[in-house]
Amino acid sequence: MRRALTYAAVVVATVTLAAGCDSGGSDQAAAPTSVPSTAPASTPTTAPAPTEPAPTASPKPTASPKPQKLKAGVKGTRVVALQQRLTDLGYWNGKADGTFGGQTTQAVYALQKAAGLTRDGVVGPKTQKALDRGVRPKAKSTSGRVIEINLKRQLLMLVDDGTVSQVFNTSTGSMEHYEQKGQTYLADTPSGKFRVSRQIDGWRHAPLGLLWRPKYFNGGIAVHGANSVPPYPASHGCARLSISAMNWIWKNNKIPIDTRVWVY
Repeated sequence: MRRALTYAAVVVATVTLAAGCDSGGSDQAAAPTSVPSTAPASTPTTAPAPTEPAPTASPKPTASPKPQKLKAGVKGTRVVALQQRLTDLGYWNGKADGTFGGQTTQAVYALQKAAGLTRDGVVGPKTQKALDRGVRPKAKSTSGRVIEINLKRQLLMLVDDGTVSQVFNTSTGSMEHYEQKGQTYLADTPSGKFRVSRQIDGWRHAPLGLLWRPKYFNGGIAVHGANSVPPYPASHGCARLSISAMNWIWKNNKIPIDTRVWVY
């Protein structure tokens, strides 16, 4: 984009320079000639040559201002359009209220992950192109309700008969070592196929932290709400979602007991 604008500026500058050279002018009128007094005086005159108007320089075109990047804190109709587009593509975003808040940031993270972009939560030119192209992650399962957790992309998806219906930003095991009761463990989220076996409707004060309305699918590993859901692996092994996303899942019974969970 910069290279193209520079070239355009050079062309405009060249045209302006050429247009600024004056080539018009006027010839002076011929002086009257004297004649003998005996002859009637005649004062032939030569009409002045028409004066060509001086060419005016063409104004340089002004580049259209770049649209403002959309990010946390911005409000307005552009944010409403962004939120509606995210919802249309399946990125869970709550209601389109025109305020770029935490829910919208989480949805933008998910879109950027699906598109393989930098996960900064800001809608710049590349993220906007991903929106315009309608980038969506693909499911691996083909039948029934399945919760798919993509460890590479850090995405959690609700899949129905092979079609992704909702996409969430998630944060799974950090793959770092931690200590608990004198033992060292690896913070990983094991891949495999599981089922939701139990759940708690409220806060679970676990030894490693707080879990909001957890849905356990592999021993002590659960899908749960958390106050912090960064766009990178950061948990002890669970799949974190935002508090509001987890509330929506419970309210609409999206992950009932015995739901299949596929981690890959």
